[in-house]
Amino acid sequence: MDRRALIKNAGIAGVLAAGIAPAVHAQATVRWRLASSFPKSLDTLFGGAEVFAKAVRNMSGGKFEISTHAAGELMPAFGVVDGVQQGSVEIAQTAPYYFFGKDEAFTLGCAIPFGLNSRQLTAWMHEGNGLKLMREFYAKYNIINFPAGNTGSQMGGWFRKEIKSSKDLKGLKFRIAGFAGKILERMGTVPQNLPGGEIYTALEKGTLDAAEWVGPYDDQKLGFVKVAPFYYYPGFWEGSAQVDFFVNQKAWDALSAENKAIVEAASSQSLIDIQAKYDARNPIALKQLVAQGAKLRPFPNDMMNEAFKISNEIYAETSAKNPAFGKIYADLAKFRADQNLWFRFTEATFDRFMQAQKL
Repeated sequence: MDRRALIKNAGIAGVLAAGIAPAVHAQATVRWRLASSFPKSLDTLFGGAEVFAKAVRNMSGGKFEISTHAAGELMPAFGVVDGVQQGSVEIAQTAPYYFFGKDEAFTLGCAIPFGLNSRQLTAWMHEGNGLKLMREFYAKYNIINFPAGNTGSQMGGWFRKEIKSSKDLKGLKFRIAGFAGKILERMGTVPQNLPGGEIYTALEKGTLDAAEWVGPYDDQKLGFVKVAPFYYYPGFWEGSAQVDFFVNQKAWDALSAENKAIVEAASSQSLIDIQAKYDARNPIALKQLVAQGAKLRPFPNDMMNEAFKISNEIYAETSAKNPAFGKIYADLAKFRADQNLWFRFTEATFDRFMQAQKL
């Protein structure tokens, strides 16, 4: 061995002796796949997944890559819980109440009739017991959840005919998601739980008489005004609706502490992004929908009162037979009472005054 080779090898030995890892031990890139319950056409909802993935990539310096897949690409819109639970994908983006058929407690992580508004739901999740209680529940599905968006208060949906009283609901085939379908079913409707991409055709063909989705911005994109002109409000079943990221527990546990922090931060970015977009875009879209022929109508008072009464009856019944639901709902209901007391003196009074002014 010549002198230069000896010095070179001695140098490498010195580096290794000093405990400095060679470049081949650099952190490997983490790659996840995200399955969404939403189509790409909904740039608010599916867009939140893209905002999330971009934030994860940027914060990790390209060492954590998440590919985003719209509903139907990797699995059906309503197959994402099974996909995450079984590890077919590492993460999903969805509205938890889609899965109330598995367990009614799913709906409490998203929206319930006469529940919380968006600020109240975020407060319950992050400062109340909401996130803790929902994670205890999701653990049996091998899932850890992260709040990832909120639609704010929603509209009551599109109807092919006018609703003048609760009697007009009898026999109505109504696309409505989650636990709210149980309330509307008791009021005489025939609830249908269809993905967003299938609603327009069902309304057009008459296999649906009415459908709710989110609000003006998304509803305009889906074209409902062309086939069901009566646009009702409020969507009392969704004073707000939270979108979640569901992460496979094993995939989560395998992440470094740094990457876990990145997922949490990126989820919060998605939450703010979705909520801000809806608040900014819905007013403009509502004006445009009216110009296109939408007939705005408030739900009749008798319908609202009946729905509120039935909702409370069903919460009591469900709590009695489903301990998980009962535990979470009791905490949410207590939080809701305190929040509405506070909002009554502040937000609501201010809002009522401002909405009565000429602006």
